Amino acid sequence: MRALLMKIEQAAVLDRIGDRLQRSVQRRISGERVRDLLHGVWLGHPLHPVLIQVPMGAWLSAAVLDVLPGQRRAATTLVGVGTVAALPAAVAGANDWASLSRDQRRVGLVHAVANTVGVACYAGSLLARLRGQHRTGRTLGFLGLAAAGAGGFLGGHLAYKQAAGVNQAAPDLHRISAGWHPVVDFAGLPESTMVSRRVDDVPVLVYRHGEDVTVLLAHCAHQNGPLDEGTVISSNGHACVVCPWHGSAFRLTDGTVAHGPAATDQQVLRSRVVAGVVQAQLP
Repeated sequence: MRALLMKIEQAAVLDRIGDRLQRSVQRRISGERVRDLLHGVWLGHPLHPVLIQVPMGAWLSAAVLDVLPGQRRAATTLVGVGTVAALPAAVAGANDWASLSRDQRRVGLVHAVANTVGVACYAGSLLARLRGQHRTGRTLGFLGLAAAGAGGFLGGHLAYKQAAGVNQAAPDLHRISAGWHPVVDFAGLPESTMVSRRVDDVPVLVYRHGEDVTVLLAHCAHQNGPLDEGTVISSNGHACVVCPWHGSAFRLTDGTVAHGPAATDQQVLRSRVVAGVVQAQLP
């Protein structure tokens, strides 16, 4: 299984399809507000893994009912609920997939194919059940569950092995020792301008707004991009840093994600000014 997954990650032949699909998804989901909605910016958490709970839960429940007597109607209802609920989950997943790196998109493409087969099987299962062909409906349902299970396995590989959709800046926190660390002289901080510094060799951004100072991790939560090379914009009245890699935007005053593809906030360290020196420590 490890060898198979590695082959998928390295299958450059998938890029011919993946690159075209990426451009197509980006064209079709072009509005920033829609993309942010689908990324889960408003939720502070990726939306796709939340949405997939409904179809998988419904389909698993239907499979249990299919082996029990007298549960045809309930199983049919659950198959229908799961099939309908899979559509918004797929749209959110496609939106996330389009902002991944190439090796991640390769696995994501196979993940999407497996789930598409699963949805197709369940759509056929629902149609068969509504026609009274419950044996065929059950068979297609179990096939769909197997395909969706394979897709879920690949989705787990994307998240846990390839770190797709996770806060990739979080490991930097484990590299910072406990206690307060001197960062920069407060008097030397320009107003409303990013300054790049290090805390225990971890790159951070220091931003002064009035008498307050914010210290953020400098690696983007989305794909570890260098925020210290990003640009500063104003979004809804807030100064935000935009990642130069994929365009995620974070408020410089508190790290709140303003625009995706990042769905989680940028980590902020605790800070204070002592004897004219800005100090920072773990949150």
